[in-house]
Amino acid sequence: MTDPTSVAALRGAVDLSALRNRPAPAPAPAGDPATSPGAGGPSISSLVMDVTDETFAQVLELSRTVPVVVDLWAEWCGPCKQLSPVLERVVTELGGRLILAKVDVDANPQLSQAFRAQSIPMVVALVAGQPVPLFTGAVPEQQVREVFAQLLQLAAQNGVTGSVSVETDAPADAPVEPPLPPLHAEAFEAIEAGDYPRAITAYEKALAENPRDTEARAGLGQVRLLDRVQGLDLQAARAAAAAGPTDVAAQFAVADLDLAGGHVDDAFGRLLDLFAQLPDEDRAPVRERLLELFSLVGDADPRVLRARGRLASLLF
Repeated sequence: MTDPTSVAALRGAVDLSALRNRPAPAPAPAGDPATSPGAGGPSISSLVMDVTDETFAQVLELSRTVPVVVDLWAEWCGPCKQLSPVLERVVTELGGRLILAKVDVDANPQLSQAFRAQSIPMVVALVAGQPVPLFTGAVPEQQVREVFAQLLQLAAQNGVTGSVSVETDAPADAPVEPPLPPLHAEAFEAIEAGDYPRAITAYEKALAENPRDTEARAGLGQVRLLDRVQGLDLQAARAAAAAGPTDVAAQFAVADLDLAGGHVDDAFGRLLDLFAQLPDEDRAPVRERLLELFSLVGDADPRVLRARGRLASLLF
């Protein structure tokens, strides 16, 4: 986290003016911050909320009362799925002193551009309407706690010392979240513990029982990526890839790191360049890895469509 003495030091670092001036919709839907203050501060339906380009103006206004942590993520991003539960847990434990606003960068391009989200997960904060950079990438829970403690200190220095209360009156017919299937629950537990091989095994068992289990298939791809990048050093991996342009393992490592960090086009481009350089008999593993990464990002994603087109031209 940066250590400015005032959030004014960051003014202009991120341009939120267009989103700040956007009229907030009314009435606020469930999950968005309520505008009427209650005892001790505004009342909201949850400390963790999904925010869009259209509703972000409300979050900016709320940041004048309580610091707002913004989690920029995407559905295909494995490290995002690793970090998000940690952020939610720590914010919840702070009991209304912080709010977590989750932004899907693929669905909200204006926010992605405003925050210059070149790599995800990316976590920033809003204090009195001003952005405060926190960190990028999946970091340990203890580091999250330390950064949030610094954020609260910075907010207090700038007069943002409020808190929010959570509305407790849920509709009587509110849907109950169904429990996870046992093997999915085992996989999630293993992921939270950092035991990726056990999570892989659980998802593989789920797919063996039901080959049409799309959630298990997606989870398996994501956790395999997490397992591959765990412990990799980006600089060392890039050096090895530069030294061996046709070293399949070295190029795979950098492509995995690029995808995990949100650099989707770079990951695809690296593997497609490698595919083009290899003789026909050595291409199969590269094609398989490309197809695996395509499935992580999503077949309808324009970056996948472009990469598939280039792969097809190289094949035929």
